[in-house]
Amino acid sequence: MTGKKLLLGDEAVALGALHAGLSGVYAYPGTPSTEITEFIQLNPLARERGVRSRWCTNEKTAMEAALGMSYAGKRALVCMKHVGMNVCADAFVNAGVTGVKGGLVVVAADDPSMHSSQNEQDSRFYGKFALVPVLEPSNQQECYDIMADAFRLSEELRLPVLVRMVTRLAHSRAAVEIGEPLPQNGLDPDSERTRWVLLPGNAKRQYAALVEKQPELLRRSETSSRNSLKLGMGLGVIACGIAYNYVREVLPEGVSLLKISQYPLPERLVKELAAASDEILVVEDGQPFAEEQVKAILGAGYPVSGRLTGRLPRTGELNPDNVARAFGLPEKPVHAPALNLAPRPPQLCQGCGHRDVYTALNKVIAEYPEARVFGDIGCYTLGALPPFRAIDTCVDMGASITMAKGAADAGVHPAVAVIGDSTFTHSGMTSLLDAVNDNAAITVILSDNLTTAMTGGQDSAGTHKYEAICLALGVEREHLHVVVPISQNMEEITRIIREEIEYKGVSVIIPQRECMQTLARRNRQKKAAQ
Repeated sequence: MTGKKLLLGDEAVALGALHAGLSGVYAYPGTPSTEITEFIQLNPLARERGVRSRWCTNEKTAMEAALGMSYAGKRALVCMKHVGMNVCADAFVNAGVTGVKGGLVVVAADDPSMHSSQNEQDSRFYGKFALVPVLEPSNQQECYDIMADAFRLSEELRLPVLVRMVTRLAHSRAAVEIGEPLPQNGLDPDSERTRWVLLPGNAKRQYAALVEKQPELLRRSETSSRNSLKLGMGLGVIACGIAYNYVREVLPEGVSLLKISQYPLPERLVKELAAASDEILVVEDGQPFAEEQVKAILGAGYPVSGRLTGRLPRTGELNPDNVARAFGLPEKPVHAPALNLAPRPPQLCQGCGHRDVYTALNKVIAEYPEARVFGDIGCYTLGALPPFRAIDTCVDMGASITMAKGAADAGVHPAVAVIGDSTFTHSGMTSLLDAVNDNAAITVILSDNLTTAMTGGQDSAGTHKYEAICLALGVEREHLHVVVPISQNMEEITRIIREEIEYKGVSVIIPQRECMQTLARRNRQKKAAQ
């Protein structure tokens, strides 16, 4: 099984976790992290070993299930994109207080430049906030190797470990040298009850113990082979994670370089670099996480530059060109920019059921000049773009229903929420319960395409259960409708939307039709099996 494989960064993380003795991966799909779980789901070793790999309802449930597997003594992996860290934060931060038994590694895939996201959040702050170690691989080989380190570190320190990636690393390929897989941990549930029951008395002791571990976390970071210092003269550079590659590509001769792939930030190495340099440039993809800390370590009198000072761009991804500019070097673009190329914004697939939903909704909404339509996270968010321009807001998972409720509370009429099936089970059910409990005058369109379409067609947690869920949450039977969004049903759908908009309470309309992409994929599989 040893040798070389050509792997995405995500795939290298997945294989590294499997070879580290993984027993379960817990995740909600989200670009750029999705391929980690998909790789494990399809891997023969994972099937042979019975590695648990079904998708979770959201990132919080994923984190909690992984913590349960760790409690039982086995190694567990949690995967998510950066905004998923917001969803799992309660469990993640408290896992630092309880500690772990079996190794527990959380992979957060950040998305600088917002290729498929609504913000440029930097997950390293969560590791610092939770007082747990953070690892940040710089290339695909490190993605593979660092997983064994992470699980070992987790068990030695009895803490969860956060592994932070970025889109360019997650979705680019390189040859990776792989080794033999380690055995899985045996079942060994923890019997130390006071660690896990976070009543205030226990939690105070556990938090004090977590704080007492911080010098050891720092010592390990300062002696880690993942952090390396090469001294030169003049300018000193601190390069974090993937930015190390950009620096190496354009690095002037004689410059001192500190590579960072393990946190807390190694203060001793930073001070050694500063002593040998006239100034320090901090190069990191994301927010100025390390730069702020370097300034604090060295004091206001030492010149430190980076994203905060404008020497590097404050937003967006780094690349060799803008890193070269920071060194005062000429850019060497590989490809000239395309000329006379018209922009082509993304759009809903031809034949998509969401198209029919927006066509019907727009027809009715046009009759109400003060109407507002609150959208949510999913491929249906493309309804905000031409030709539909059908939604007015899109903020975070599940926000459509509660924002519509708040707007209705303020007097907006009609207030319509559009939410997808997977987003509804992820974060929308509690929002609907709030609306039902307050008898809010809103109309919810729960657009069900029988899959998690935006991230590639993964299972949706509530498929074939949405009508029952809405009824159980208190939606009245006569104001719950399931329709099929096709052209011949357009008159019926517009009639239902118009009637429910006038109802002074919560109504739910479920347009239900399979995603065109998953339908096509299923038909191809059927044909291939014949």
